[in-house]
Amino acid sequence: MRRTDPEGHGPVRFGPPLPEDGLPVLPELSAVLAAAAGRAGSEPVGGGTALLEAACGYWDRRGLPAEPGRVVAAPGAPSLLLALTAALGGDVLVPRPCAAWWAPYARLLGRPVFHVATSAECGGVPDPYALLETVRRVRAEGGDPRLLVLSVADDPTATVAPPELMHETLEAAVGEGLHLVSDETWRDTVHAPHDTVLLSPAEMLPDQVTVVTDLAGALLPSGWPAAVARFPAGEAGDDLHARVLDVLTALGARVAAPVAAAAGYALTEPEPLTARRDAAVRLHARVAAAAHSTVVTAGALARPPQAGRHLYVDLAPLRSAFTARGVGDAQDLEDFLAARLGMPAPGGHRFGDDLEALRVRLSTGPLLGGTDEERAECLRSPSPLELPHAQRALTLLGSVFDDLRDDAQRWEPPR
Repeated sequence: MRRTDPEGHGPVRFGPPLPEDGLPVLPELSAVLAAAAGRAGSEPVGGGTALLEAACGYWDRRGLPAEPGRVVAAPGAPSLLLALTAALGGDVLVPRPCAAWWAPYARLLGRPVFHVATSAECGGVPDPYALLETVRRVRAEGGDPRLLVLSVADDPTATVAPPELMHETLEAAVGEGLHLVSDETWRDTVHAPHDTVLLSPAEMLPDQVTVVTDLAGALLPSGWPAAVARFPAGEAGDDLHARVLDVLTALGARVAAPVAAAAGYALTEPEPLTARRDAAVRLHARVAAAAHSTVVTAGALARPPQAGRHLYVDLAPLRSAFTARGVGDAQDLEDFLAARLGMPAPGGHRFGDDLEALRVRLSTGPLLGGTDEERAECLRSPSPLELPHAQRALTLLGSVFDDLRDDAQRWEPPR
């Protein structure tokens, strides 16, 4: 990622990728892909029967009954969101901050995107009162808000929205006639599933929510693009499903046959895959907790990570130290931390936050080691944080933030 040149091209091509797990591909997944490697074609637009039935089973196990005629598959969630945005029309509302890939697809279609503030307790879901005020203001200025994109398990903030807040926001959105798209890419990466209540918006409002899940969140490597969408029942859902298929057809957005075979296998959640997924979630949860403790001890602000492979850090309390180093905004912060940590550190402006705010998303994958062997060792070890390569990565993280804390204290004005 480089600083965007406003005179040249926009920020789309500089968007940060999803936080990867950094782990070697599960052998059983590789075997399925290899067995299908001789299939040179692709799935029908929207996905073949086997893949759609596997997606229905996946959602059935999560209390979201689905039928193949209400499910669509595509090569990645971005193509699904692009198709949904084109099919629904109107202006788009997203929380601030939000996943880096949400807004660019609306802008590519020429659709205005409006960011809505989130509550203090979590990201991913707009504050209901801020949502109502934003809708009122947009309409007063001649806009036409129709779509709200949200996530119950969030990138970038790594938080899980409590059901009470979700319910209030959904009531506000439906009252204003908005269609909701729930990005549930990270729902299977909750760090403490027995202590965290995760409720899909589609469970609350089954007739007004489209669910999108990118399998790169927990089921497939990010380089094997596959995602699925579940549409509401009823005439409106059927119409939206048909329009999305039209857009995907125009885009030629088909899942490659070998990837579809791997995706279908993953969606059935066989024991080897669930065991690997659960182990990976536990590993990243431990690393995220250690990283969170490190940055908070240094004086930064960050909500405790609850899901995913990342955390979102506000470095405003250390601004004096950054100012002394010539870091004045989130882009400077991104460049500064990426150089010192030796890992991507996308600034908050990538996620819709203000450029002036010193916020950054840190991923846990790069903290597992530099080779497949080191990362696999972290996965196998009962004490991964005590492995030398993991200790070195966390020590480097700690030293960078400790230096910033010390400098911030040095630059504090006398009281």
